[in-house]
Amino acid sequence: MLPNAFIGHAKQPTKKELAAVLGQTDVLWQALVSDLKRDLKLDRQEWNSYSVKAGWSLRLQLKKRNIVYLGPRAGCFMAAFVLGDKAVAAARNSKLPPGILKIINEAKRYAEGTAVRLEVRDAKDANVVKMLAMIKIEN
Repeated sequence: MLPNAFIGHAKQPTKKELAAVLGQTDVLWQALVSDLKRDLKLDRQEWNSYSVKAGWSLRLQLKKRNIVYLGPRAGCFMAAFVLGDKAVAAARNSKLPPGILKIINEAKRYAEGTAVRLEVRDAKDANVVKMLAMIKIEN
């Protein structure tokens, strides 16, 4: 996996900086954020960095509940979820692609839930993020 593009940056990225790093996937990022907010009624977004060494990510929430984190990379971005047991079970019973189910099955489990990270490079990947966000909200 590529490292976060904003490691070492003390301030959150500007739209221009984000677009430059994401390249062609900037349009995909913008559309995904817009679609999640509209379709799933996500009501809050916030740039977050817990350390200059970790870089920056955009946290999308629904009623103060963290739904997904988007982390910029060079030419792509990561979508990260923390899924509870019910959401993992629902994902396993969904129509997610087999490769995504493999990622979920092999993901590390923490006290907070199962940490699932997906690289987003195209519309197909973005659709998987939407599906997982819906599963998380419903479970």
